[in-house]
Amino acid sequence: MNLRAIVVEDEETSREILKNYIAKYCPKVQVVGEAANVDEALVLIRKNELDLVFLDVEMPYGNAFDLLDKVGDRTFETVFVTAYDHYAIDALNAHASYYLLKPISIDKLIEAVDYVHEIKEKENSLENAVLKPIQSQVTGKITIPLQNGFEVLEVENILYCQADDNYTQIFLENKKKLVSKTLKYFEEILAENGFARVHKSFLVNVNAITEYRKGKGGSVVLSNGKEIMVSPTRKKALLAFFS
Repeated sequence: MNLRAIVVEDEETSREILKNYIAKYCPKVQVVGEAANVDEALVLIRKNELDLVFLDVEMPYGNAFDLLDKVGDRTFETVFVTAYDHYAIDALNAHASYYLLKPISIDKLIEAVDYVHEIKEKENSLENAVLKPIQSQVTGKITIPLQNGFEVLEVENILYCQADDNYTQIFLENKKKLVSKTLKYFEEILAENGFARVHKSFLVNVNAITEYRKGKGGSVVLSNGKEIMVSPTRKKALLAFFS
């Protein structure tokens, strides 16, 4: 599949360089438009079905984050292109898929496009398919400490785990447990049981996922109706669980 993309960059020279790089080194990308400011970009985004937006941060009359706020929920991926590295955290919070620094490295550009391409291919293949994990359900048990001993939990009954400082809340169908262990601890012991770290604060049972929703970073819906956001950096690993 080709990625339908636009380039949003206020400097014409930079815009032409990026378009030329894309044309020469990224055959999977079809650039369907370009914009020099937020207003022009907003028109293009609303007019086209896009997979990818290459987005400069600083522009006249608004910046990249203003644009994304105006767009609201979105199904396209964003690759930030900027000469400034201090926007990295803001870009991550805006669910950017990739962050490219100017002058653009061709290798990094190809890497960014390949990353987005894999995500969009997987999303498209799942769109009309029944959500079924590749890994069959693994039965097993884990123990969690109590003051006077320990409690045994069936792994298959755990829906998700949520970080709570140095504690972890374990959510089952009708109850939850607070355990004095980090989320990283449970990520490691549940790694072979079909659990995926979808966010810095969430570890989910892949077999409990009933729906995947495309969006800013994407999200998953669990069997109890809980919706959990997926970090862009963890989306590819999550989608790999599904055929």
